[in-house]
Amino acid sequence: MGSDQKRNWEQDVEKTINRFPERKETFTTSSDIEVERLYLPEEENAKYDEKLGFPGQYPYTRGIQPTMYRSRFWTMRQYAGFGSAKETNKRFRYLLDQGQTGLSVAFDLPTQIGYDSDDPMSEGEVGKVGVAIDTLKDMEDLFAEIPLDKVSTSMTINAPASVLLCMYIAVGEKQGVSQEKLTGTIQNDILKEYIARGTYIYPPKPSMRLITNIFEYCQQNVPKFNTISISGYHIREAGSTAVQEVAFTLANGMAYVDAALENGLEIDRFAPRLAFFFNAHNNFLEEIAKFRAARRIWAKIMKNHYGAKNPKSWKLRFHTQTGGSTLTAQQPDNNIVRVTLQALAAVLGGTQSLHTNSRDEALALPTEESARIALRTQQIIAHESGVADTVDPLGGSYYLEQLTDKIEAEVETYIEKIKEYGGAVQAVEEGYMQREIHQAAYDAQKNIESEEDIVVGLNKFQIEEEFDPDLLKVDEELEFNQKQSLQKAKEDRDEEKVQNALDKLKQAAKTEDENLIPYILAAVKVYASIGEICNVMRNEFGEYIG
Repeated sequence: MGSDQKRNWEQDVEKTINRFPERKETFTTSSDIEVERLYLPEEENAKYDEKLGFPGQYPYTRGIQPTMYRSRFWTMRQYAGFGSAKETNKRFRYLLDQGQTGLSVAFDLPTQIGYDSDDPMSEGEVGKVGVAIDTLKDMEDLFAEIPLDKVSTSMTINAPASVLLCMYIAVGEKQGVSQEKLTGTIQNDILKEYIARGTYIYPPKPSMRLITNIFEYCQQNVPKFNTISISGYHIREAGSTAVQEVAFTLANGMAYVDAALENGLEIDRFAPRLAFFFNAHNNFLEEIAKFRAARRIWAKIMKNHYGAKNPKSWKLRFHTQTGGSTLTAQQPDNNIVRVTLQALAAVLGGTQSLHTNSRDEALALPTEESARIALRTQQIIAHESGVADTVDPLGGSYYLEQLTDKIEAEVETYIEKIKEYGGAVQAVEEGYMQREIHQAAYDAQKNIESEEDIVVGLNKFQIEEEFDPDLLKVDEELEFNQKQSLQKAKEDRDEEKVQNALDKLKQAAKTEDENLIPYILAAVKVYASIGEICNVMRNEFGEYIG
């Protein structure tokens, strides 16, 4: 490895420690063996600089920070949301009391596709798979007694991401927290909805307009907020392989960069706020290699393909969630083991934040006890395992490095194929990525059914077991109560101001280049509902029929 590069890394370490001192003066094993900050090959290796480099330096294979978890652990960001905003607020405050370090909001299906709770389309779905949010009043209840200048919040929302972001901004203002102090992430990744998940509203072109509007608005007004979380998680949940997960996610990332550049944004101003979201599955070493390969590929794309000059633009920062589709309803306690392995892979792969699934999520929303065990899993890895005491502890493994290289090569082949279609948007419209995922999912299911692949407790090592009734149930009264709450919010607001704000949004939506975020924010502040705002844009943009 080059002595200059090592010297630069050591200077980066010194700067990092000045800002974020390491957690201990000396790290040791349980046998009192000192753990070095970083391990390197003992002999010169000409390819080391090119392929691996140093943590915090291009191409970031070994991590995006010089000291990684020796200074700060990853953010423990447990995904939560169910029923009403007030119920979810209680769960948030419980998790924060238990040591969680960031919030992650799950929204119910009507919210995800821009319908109010009293819309006929919402019947039977209100509050079932996440929290119901209709107006700013719900958002105020959701974050009551949670200071938004001290807590980072991730919101898993896509088609109506602009509306939820504006609600979050408005809540912050009501708390006295200015926009520039808000931190967090909105998922805001519509392409993977067309590919794998289905909670889209508008066709691709206006959807991409809203995304770039968010980039531009946040660049100027909410500079600490991650404007998109480009998601491979749902691509993997739909049945993709690890390689497809990375390839399709990075291809989507390139599409968002292209759209922003076409709208006149400067790459080194918006690219540092791009974030990613990956899955962690059971093949332990493949998952670690996947994360390392993804970082390296993205760094090359941003530096070489797009010509970004700011090193922050080259860094792939990502959140990880353990694999929901790997959980089994059979012998649900086995899921604790699966989640532990997956979480450990994410940490060894260098994740920036992590959600660990609960053991009962194949059956229902997690109980409070299950959510606590899932959080404790992260805390045990952080504080008891020792894997956070050195940077990239598995770096240099012959198998791991070759696997990283192999994944990188296969991902690049997929990206070239997508380029032949004209990019990710065109590949989605042609159904290319969807077909690839469907085939991978079919092959995986066939292997399970033939017992070529063993899933413990599902197709082998079964036991007779009784159904466990200790599951979280959403109160059936919730939907009625939520409708009543929405009705009261509408009665209490100034209807003239609402209609005026919606009319202005409608006129702005008719233009081709007006940024819509200020108009959405104005509508949110006078308590226009998510359905009313999205319907204005539905009428102007149309709806996408997949």
